[in-house]
Amino acid sequence: MVVNEKLNLTMLCDFYELTMGQGYFTQGYADRITYFDLFFRRCPDGGGFAIAAGLEQIVQYIQELHFEPEDIDYLRGRKLFTEDFLDYLANFRFTGDIWAVPEGTPVFPKEPIITVRAPAIQAQLVETYLLLCVNHQSLIATKANRVVRAAEGRTVLEFGSRRAQGADAAILGARAAYIGGCHGTACTISDQLYGVKAGGTMAHAWVQMFDSEYEAFKAYVQMYPTNATLLVDTYNTLKSGVPNAIRVFDGVLKPMGITKCGIRLDSGDLAYLTRQARKMLDEAGWTGCQISVSNSLDEYIIRDVLRQGAKIDLFGVGERLITAKSEPVFGGVYKLVAVEEPDGTVTPKIKISENVGKITNPHYKKLYRFFASDTGKAIADYLTVYDETVDDSGDLEIFDPDATWKRKTVYNFTAKELQVPIFRNGELVYRLPALEEIRAYCKEQVDSLWEEVKRFDNPQTYYVDLSQKLWDVKYGLLKRNGK
Repeated sequence: MVVNEKLNLTMLCDFYELTMGQGYFTQGYADRITYFDLFFRRCPDGGGFAIAAGLEQIVQYIQELHFEPEDIDYLRGRKLFTEDFLDYLANFRFTGDIWAVPEGTPVFPKEPIITVRAPAIQAQLVETYLLLCVNHQSLIATKANRVVRAAEGRTVLEFGSRRAQGADAAILGARAAYIGGCHGTACTISDQLYGVKAGGTMAHAWVQMFDSEYEAFKAYVQMYPTNATLLVDTYNTLKSGVPNAIRVFDGVLKPMGITKCGIRLDSGDLAYLTRQARKMLDEAGWTGCQISVSNSLDEYIIRDVLRQGAKIDLFGVGERLITAKSEPVFGGVYKLVAVEEPDGTVTPKIKISENVGKITNPHYKKLYRFFASDTGKAIADYLTVYDETVDDSGDLEIFDPDATWKRKTVYNFTAKELQVPIFRNGELVYRLPALEEIRAYCKEQVDSLWEEVKRFDNPQTYYVDLSQKLWDVKYGLLKRNGK
């Protein structure tokens, strides 16, 4: 089963969402309005930020949310659910509200990426799929952004389909990698479905198929003179691969007046081999020939080979990107933060733990980002209660919610609300941007972060502060519950 915008995934839920749903139904809470936040607790790879992704698939899921007759039959067969509840599910639709930060937004721990306001059963049922989408695509987009930044402006392509953990992981992983900054993918269907430009030339099998490496190269370049990138490490990169590539470029491309071409290495000491290959190509007059490399790359290897003087124009990054191998779990969670009383009053809820990092920020909230008016750089994020408004026309004192004596006055700044309405009363009110727009927006927003926050190792902490009112609510709930 692969990605399909018409696929009904309502039953892709944790079973406890259904047992709790019947419990809400039986206890009279079915229509009680609840507020849930989706957020994460720690950035992958010890980084300074993450990239939000997966919203488009969530929109498709919400629009298709319904139970088929065979779903009801399956649940009836489990002997756990009453006919009244099954009748309720047979007519189930999402009628709530959803807010989210746009895809491509840099996000930080403990701030809501998505907020759901909906009747209890509805809000609970969507938990699994929302987490699945955000956890997967945000993880890959974040990893891709790290890889792209390590490449320092050089082209990065996503090459990981064959090592992805399933078809959806390959297809949507390529989409997420593109949001994070990759220039394209080897995955053809991701191009067909989402417009992530797919490309590629040859594998070692092509070279091995012919009687000689030279014949393999010549046949390929004759067929694809405008896409002539040759894999030169099947036998011996410097003794046969690069010389044969030059010979074919001279014999086939030069008479055609074509100067655009390339070679690719998939093994060996990439720093040494690319330096030598570059020298050989330049001496032969092919100064514009691009050198591409692949072979279990990640941001650290890319950074290291470039520091060692590697001559590389393009990186193909596969398994360590598509699986986020160094830290393959994003860790997003979905928690109840408030309920709405019959009179419209919003009552905050908190989840408390002996593990301080798992204590939630309660209440229906707004999320702001403060930008310095002179530099355009992001200063801090700021969580408020839903009925508060930030006045950015004057100075504002903010403080670290975990160390309240750490205070800072922000001035000459612009406050931007990050979450935007996606659904109102079950109806889509958001224009889904094109993937190119999301990618460009992501780059723009990452550029707004200070370099210290973007360090791979020991990045500067970017603060997500609470308003005084929200802090008072949180610590009032903690005190009431004995913490």
